Amino acid sequence: MTDHAHDAVDEHRDRRRRARSDTVVRSTPLSDRSLAPDLARGMMLLLIALAHVPYFLHTAPTGAIGVHPVVGNTADKIAQALTLIVVDARVYTMFGFLFAYGIGQMYARQTGRGTDPLAVRRLLRRRHLWMIAFGAVHAALLWQGDIIGVYGLIGLIMVPLFFGRTDRTLKVWIGILLGLAAVSALLNIVGSVLVPALTEVSLADQQRLSIAEPDYLVSVAERLSAWLYTLVGGFVGMALPAVFLMGVLAARHRLLDEPGRHLVLLRRLALWGVAVGWTTGAALALQHTGVVDIAPDLALVNLHLLAGILTGVGYAGIFGLIAHRLSGRAAASAGPVHWIAALGRRSMSGYLAQSLAWGPLLAAWGLGLGAHLSSWSVMLFGVAVWAATVAVAVAMERRGLRGPAEVALRGLTYRAIRPAAGGRGTN
Repeated sequence: MTDHAHDAVDEHRDRRRRARSDTVVRSTPLSDRSLAPDLARGMMLLLIALAHVPYFLHTAPTGAIGVHPVVGNTADKIAQALTLIVVDARVYTMFGFLFAYGIGQMYARQTGRGTDPLAVRRLLRRRHLWMIAFGAVHAALLWQGDIIGVYGLIGLIMVPLFFGRTDRTLKVWIGILLGLAAVSALLNIVGSVLVPALTEVSLADQQRLSIAEPDYLVSVAERLSAWLYTLVGGFVGMALPAVFLMGVLAARHRLLDEPGRHLVLLRRLALWGVAVGWTTGAALALQHTGVVDIAPDLALVNLHLLAGILTGVGYAGIFGLIAHRLSGRAAASAGPVHWIAALGRRSMSGYLAQSLAWGPLLAAWGLGLGAHLSSWSVMLFGVAVWAATVAVAVAMERRGLRGPAEVALRGLTYRAIRPAAGGRGTN
């Protein structure tokens, strides 16, 4: 082979290396993103707001059912019932499903561009490590119930174990994890029946220690302690690993990207997920508000948590159906649907922005307004904060701006793999 031929081969190899490196760092334009996942993320942030604000009623006495006060007028009881039925124990599973779905989209997009799957996994590992770091800072400064770090840890563990596995393997492990979740719930239910005193223990009091603490520096230590428990506890009930695998499997088959191909499955997920979850939620709400006495509180709570696995995925299915119905319509690119999807495209920024309102305004170490609110008024406050984040997201969408948290995480994740001067990508 002549020197000229060698040079041509080397140049061709360099072009291929540069192409592989470039595909790793190139991101998806905002205009090319699918509607359903972003719409679901935007609405998920409303549910997150409604799930978080009851924690900040830090002077109200609570029972064994969640963080809701055991006192209040009719409007408060209605707000508590709605939250128990629609929100509680659904948000974290819906978020886990959407988080895994996003990872699956990213993995398919990068490998489809020719990126080595091993390089994509290293990229994801860096991303998840940075998510844990983001979560630690968020927990220390503002919110002990941070979920960014929790899902970073889940991704760090689950991606190496399950990405690249067959559909059959994922389905088998989903079944195993759901079975373990059911066994865990059953053991807790049996324990609550055999030892009724367990129902007197209020987990809400433990979660709200940092919120009720007037000294900010002391509250930092309390938040980090609670967050570490949450970080590890994400695996204990097996719900989050199970919905993670469901999200990976759904992304592989483009369940939300191409909802028209999966209408039967989406309808079943939505119907059964909501039916099961809202039934257990209604039972819990009736007992909490004093209408009936059905079973030990912790027995109902554990059934509610188990049902939340299906309900969180069912909610995602609902937004897939909505996206399909709106496909090709002007409503999908304008009006409320577009506004909520704009927030969904900046979901991490929207999530962190909520914490800037909760702690400084409601906690005892801030202005302490939570001591003067009740269930219905704090719910309205949560809706107002979510609406404000929607407005900011729409303004950013019009200017073509990504969310600041997304920009920071993307920059930290991809910084180490930008092409070197010689055209070779580093990992």
